[in-house]
Amino acid sequence: MGLFSFIKNAGKKLGIGGDDDAPDVEAVKKELASHDLGTDKVEVEVVNDKVVLKGVVEDQSIFEKAIVAVGNTLGISSVEAGELKISDAGVAAKDPVFYTVKKGDNLWKIAEEQYGKGKGAKHTVIFEANRPMLSHPDKIYPGQVLRIPDLED
Repeated sequence: MGLFSFIKNAGKKLGIGGDDDAPDVEAVKKELASHDLGTDKVEVEVVNDKVVLKGVVEDQSIFEKAIVAVGNTLGISSVEAGELKISDAGVAAKDPVFYTVKKGDNLWKIAEEQYGKGKGAKHTVIFEANRPMLSHPDKIYPGQVLRIPDLED
């Protein structure tokens, strides 16, 4: 666990570069901070088209949201988070489940695919797990990567 792939030519455009240009480190830091996730102890590096995250976050949810927040950036093809830790020393980050949106997808379809037939109503769980990066459940796009949380039964 530690290296996560994204679609380089899909995502939010930061800065003024071309579509294939990775944003600079300051733009990525600003984007991560804009979501107010509690990532003030996270260091950000940009190496070519890869973002490297290091430091400490409070919990698994913030760990996953930080990866998605910077990975869904135009020009970024991967996020390395091997040195991003969860603050509770006894709790190691578990392998997150991510889903790359395909043409024709909606959150209901994704919920049925990820959680099983008849569980489309759990689409709200996926939406809430991706806030504040998602502002509306209908505003997803092909190539976007979403975090898929475990269902609590």
